[in-house]
Amino acid sequence: MELWQALVLGLVEGLTEYLPVSSTGHLLVAQRLLGIAEGEAANAFAIVIQAGAIAAVLGLYRARVKQLGHGLLGRDAVGARLLRCLLVAFLPAAVVGFAAGDFVERQLFGPWPIAFAWAVGGLVLLVVVPRLQPPPGKGTALEALELRAALIVGIAQCAALWPGVSRSLATILGGLGAGLTLTATVEFSFLLGLCTLGAATLYKAIDSGAALLEVYGAVELGMGFFAAWLSAVLSIRWMISLLSRGGLALFGWWRLLAATLVAALILTGALDPGGGGPDVSAESR
Repeated sequence: MELWQALVLGLVEGLTEYLPVSSTGHLLVAQRLLGIAEGEAANAFAIVIQAGAIAAVLGLYRARVKQLGHGLLGRDAVGARLLRCLLVAFLPAAVVGFAAGDFVERQLFGPWPIAFAWAVGGLVLLVVVPRLQPPPGKGTALEALELRAALIVGIAQCAALWPGVSRSLATILGGLGAGLTLTATVEFSFLLGLCTLGAATLYKAIDSGAALLEVYGAVELGMGFFAAWLSAVLSIRWMISLLSRGGLALFGWWRLLAATLVAALILTGALDPGGGGPDVSAESR
């Protein structure tokens, strides 16, 4: 992998990780378009550079993270409740992901499944989400979140194992379905991402770290991390600003456009629907 390719993938990861458009889907398509071969190392790279996006949330939400820390120590009741809710929301995807992760990578890590998920998710954002949003002044705030609502969000997050669905979209749907305000749902999605993405990143780093470093190298990995961190900071701030002015319809249209473009690229032969291009080896770094 060239350094500029690592930069591009890092930017794609950070820009899309917390938006309801699926960072995994965008990364897999970007890898194909860049000629990066699919395989253990490529999939691991796409997941491990999520650490940059995790760092972005830790920085931007440091006050809330500090509150969670005080809750862990028994010094903040709200922080303790949120920690329990995060644990409950994290467990379903952790269990399902551990059981079905290999199947998902074999069967669903491809352009056609991603395009299908993008299209369905786009329609959901345009049609379903506006009907789930509570009226102004209604809905549950994050500080009042209960375990039942957290479990609903966690079960919904399992759908994001399908690349293209989007963890952010799945958790937003779960949160709105459980009666949370849109603002509370989005913030809880960000915080839940610390758990889910952190666990996935750590698992992949341990399981495929050797192959990752052999194929791509530490410098490329560092570039991907830095680009993901910087672009995630900008992306999160933009999304919060967007929510204050309107809804999520923009992301629905983006998903439909992305699905259409990917389908067109596949049908014209510009994008391989199966294998991912030339082999990448340590010698070709």
